[in-house]
Amino acid sequence: MKTGPQRTCMGCNEKKDKKELIRIVKNKQGEINVDKTGKMQGRGAYICDDIKCLEKLQKSKRLERVFDLKITDEIYDKLRGVILDK
Repeated sequence: MKTGPQRTCMGCNEKKDKKELIRIVKNKQGEINVDKTGKMQGRGAYICDDIKCLEKLQKSKRLERVFDLKITDEIYDKLRGVILDK
């Protein structure tokens, strides 16, 4: 049985299939976007489709360290909308 690519959630630190996670991407212009297709250009980070993981990510400021950029509440709200919009 072949498994797909694995990625680690930045909130809970668990490895999961790439398809199960939400990709957050920083492009060359420094813009942060939620990548629903998984094909956007740029540095990617992954998070579970779970509000608890998002809260951990926001509290720890791990995303800011990975992207070396201040993450605004607007981006976290966009992520929250994607997670709650299941």
